[in-house]
Amino acid sequence: MDYPWYSIIKSSKDLQQGDFVYNCPIVVPPNNVKEINVEVEVALIDSIVLSQSCDLVNSKIDIVLVCPFYTLKTFIDNLPPDQISNKKAKNKIIDNLRKGNLPGYHLLNKENSIENLSDYQVVDFKNVYGISFKSLTSIVEEEERIRLLPPYREHLSQAFARYFMRVGLPQDINIEGY
Repeated sequence: MDYPWYSIIKSSKDLQQGDFVYNCPIVVPPNNVKEINVEVEVALIDSIVLSQSCDLVNSKIDIVLVCPFYTLKTFIDNLPPDQISNKKAKNKIIDNLRKGNLPGYHLLNKENSIENLSDYQVVDFKNVYGISFKSLTSIVEEEERIRLLPPYREHLSQAFARYFMRVGLPQDINIEGY
């Protein structure tokens, strides 16, 4: 049985988890907020919606969570040179990404039949942004967009949850004499 990864959504306000939003405007928080009136930067990022579809469909949230994504090539090109010193090291990083062993990132499959998806996509959970639900629905209602389909959407959601539920212990277990 074939499970397609993506579908194309024709202009619609029906926003769901796993929707790709290209050039999504996000507010970049300033480094220092001591005053009430501060200048903020608005950046355009390629993002994927991470808020739950049930909250979006029922308009139960005011702020939609989105994370940036980029091509696997861009991800690899932006790694520190010491991490990809040779082909073996690069392949190990890619394999760890594929296996879910890099919890701050999630790998999505490529789809040659869809424009912009001819390369694998890497979702960056380390940078989470919020955008007004009303603003986002007005941005996407006139545009065709890509939607990640089940079960891959749920796999993305699970990876996002695993990243945020991590617990750092003050002391690790030291096993001796076993």
